[in-house]
Amino acid sequence: MSQTSGPMGVDRDRLVGLAFRMLGTVADAEDAVQEAFVRWYRLDDAGHESVTNPVGWFARTTSRVCLDVLKSAPRRHDTYVGPWLPEPVADGRYGAPTLQDGDPAERAVRSESVSMALLTVMESMTPAERVAFVLRDVFDVPVAEVADVLDRSPGAVRQLASSARARVAAGGDVSGAPDPSLTAAFQRAAVTGDVAELLRLLHPDVTLLSDGGGIARAALNPVRGAEKVARFVVGVLARQAPTTLRVRETPSGVVLTFDRDGVTSGVLELVTDGGAVRAVLVQWNPHKLRTWRPT
Repeated sequence: MSQTSGPMGVDRDRLVGLAFRMLGTVADAEDAVQEAFVRWYRLDDAGHESVTNPVGWFARTTSRVCLDVLKSAPRRHDTYVGPWLPEPVADGRYGAPTLQDGDPAERAVRSESVSMALLTVMESMTPAERVAFVLRDVFDVPVAEVADVLDRSPGAVRQLASSARARVAAGGDVSGAPDPSLTAAFQRAAVTGDVAELLRLLHPDVTLLSDGGGIARAALNPVRGAEKVARFVVGVLARQAPTTLRVRETPSGVVLTFDRDGVTSGVLELVTDGGAVRAVLVQWNPHKLRTWRPT
């Protein structure tokens, strides 16, 4: 993993956290931050002296790199095998500032900004919307600085951030962690094979998405409907026995992990709607489970 500090006290992990929310995987985020550092070291002495705020310079440069990545064709996951899901993170190393006061919805978005659910909704944003949303709503970067990153007017930045918030609102209840009791009930029903109880917890139109990346076994198409999703989850645990389904706390709230012999092979996150599970997101791709490996 990357070191935590860079030139002139720049917090590298914070930069990776910024890039991660824009790109959806830690590996892509680390590459973007590395490119920002390369650009810093390419500056001559006069260039370094002209930077009066290194923290701001690195944030802007990293954001510009992410914007270029988001605009590139490979970023659209056109050749990806099966559904593409963002990477779940196991710890708070890449956290954002936490608001102690103010709008509870804003605090929720910041705390949930590393959840698979919110990051999945953010995949529907345009590159400019996503960068504006992360910088404004998560990291509270001033509008003028965001405008500089995007080469847009302050008014355009406000419109981009507003449209991004509308996409989040349209995505359902993704800005608040699922009720821990609901997650625990889902876990109990799954491990005991209680399909009837799972059906009680699932929304009739629930959808399950699983990401294996062509490496790990996963459903190549969405699984739709409460009955199919319930039996799919029970079947996965039966096939993978003695794998256990464990309740875990993460920076974005409670998730479930598939564990065997101390190794996590999958992370499952629930998206709720009115007290029912509306979506089940399962990350199996081992390249996106690096932060879950034993240290």
